[in-house]
Amino acid sequence: MGSTADKIKGKANEVAGKTRQAAGKAADSKSMQAKGKAQEVKGDLQQAKGEAKSAVKKAAK
Repeated sequence: MGSTADKIKGKANEVAGKTRQAAGKAADSKSMQAKGKAQEVKGDLQQAKGEAKSAVKKAAK
C-alpha cells in the first residue's frame, strides 16, 4: 500500500474510532468506547506509517 493510501485509511479509522467512542459514551457502553479507542489508535499508526513511507521516498530522491 502506498503512503497516501495509508494516510487516507488511517484518517478514516481515526474518525470511525472517535465516532464509535462517542456512540459508546452515549449508550454508556465501556466496551464500545474501548473498541473505538483501539480503532482510533490503529488509525494513528496507519497515518504514521504513511508519513514514514513518504519520508523514505523523499530521502531516496
